[in-house]
Amino acid sequence: MPTLMGLQDLTQYLPSWVAPTPAFCQFVTGMLVILIMLHVILGGCAYGILLERKLSAWMQDRVGPNRVGPMGLLQPIADGLKFIMKEEFTPRGVDKALFMLAPTLIMMPAMISFAIVPWGGILELSQLPFDLAKKLGVEGITVHFSGAVVNVGMIYLLAVASLGVYGVALGGWASNSKFSFLGGMRASAQMISYEIPMGLALLCVVLTAGTLDPYGIVKAQTHGNGMWMLLQQPVAAILFYTCMLAESNRAPFDLAEAESELVGGYHTEYSSMRFAMFFLAEYFHMITGAAFFSLLFLGGWSLNPFGGTTDLALQGGPLLILAQWGVMLGKVAFMVAFAMAIRWTLPRFRFDQLMRLAWEGMIPTALVMLLITAVFAYMGWNHHIWLGSLLCIAAVYLLGPMLPKQANPNHRVGIIGSRFSPLVEGAGTVSRHPVALDDSAIPDRRQGPLSMH
Repeated sequence: MPTLMGLQDLTQYLPSWVAPTPAFCQFVTGMLVILIMLHVILGGCAYGILLERKLSAWMQDRVGPNRVGPMGLLQPIADGLKFIMKEEFTPRGVDKALFMLAPTLIMMPAMISFAIVPWGGILELSQLPFDLAKKLGVEGITVHFSGAVVNVGMIYLLAVASLGVYGVALGGWASNSKFSFLGGMRASAQMISYEIPMGLALLCVVLTAGTLDPYGIVKAQTHGNGMWMLLQQPVAAILFYTCMLAESNRAPFDLAEAESELVGGYHTEYSSMRFAMFFLAEYFHMITGAAFFSLLFLGGWSLNPFGGTTDLALQGGPLLILAQWGVMLGKVAFMVAFAMAIRWTLPRFRFDQLMRLAWEGMIPTALVMLLITAVFAYMGWNHHIWLGSLLCIAAVYLLGPMLPKQANPNHRVGIIGSRFSPLVEGAGTVSRHPVALDDSAIPDRRQGPLSMH
């Protein structure tokens, strides 16, 4: 086999069924992107756990992991070995087939959803180094730096995101445990509820951009076509990011695994690598969700939030693609760190508060935002859609108090003799000691003895 620099035409060494057509070049590029990003995200999951432990330690004014390797950088390897070496225990009475299948079902949607994310722009193969384009016969061909170029990619996103509930529900049901079953039920209700405002927020972006194609959505936010959707659709961005946290069971939406109530939730009975797959899926969902948020609301690989002409080009050589890829990874890392900061800042909701937030707050708000976006898109006011977000905030503020609401479950129940329901002489009650009639927090000793024995 001659050396690379000595080759005049590499096509003579390729099989007969291989032809350097644009479709074949895009297929090879997509496979390479999927292979690379799968390993990048898996490594990001491992070191995302370390980042969360370090970030929480910094927020709580402590040190965090720093023993394994320099500055604790080898801690993820130690954690992985610990999971592998632990006993894999299967409790009695479980449905073994579903019990073993559930961790796989929760990992699969997370591992296939990132395929449509455009990690970079359009690569011109004619700019490949070492004159590779001429030797491979691919001059003049361009490929998209994405795993799969799907013109209805946003529908694919919603379809795959809806599959994540199956692994959680099956894991809770097959474990033959009340705590796991309750965790699975909570997660099912939560994920189904928050998919509704997520889909409505996504529709707001689709109407503004006028396309379901991920590359089209990025183009609508760059090079004078418009601003980042974060500036155009701030209400939709907040709704989508909140739903993203709920879909990945991240605090303050981690009611499905609330330690104080359900021991460990839907994965209580899992151990060793089966539990590690549940743990890994959470971080995989978080990284993939951050990538979609960057795509939808942060302009993808764009550097200019205001959509001016000063920005990274859409099409170019390998160096441009590497720069765009680095920008996307930087945005994803920032959004993941932001989600971790939220976890260690906000307390966990109660489950009734969680469901009320979705059905009485986020879904009506998303419907109002979708209606306003549709009107602006019909009138051709896409560049002024930020005014629609302001109108949505005003409508929610004015119309919110008029909407029907669930009764407050936290109202005080009057107890005879308590400081909130003191007894009053002559109001149909028997006589009591002055201490029972006093409303003060600490009884005054001048009222007499504190005991009637």
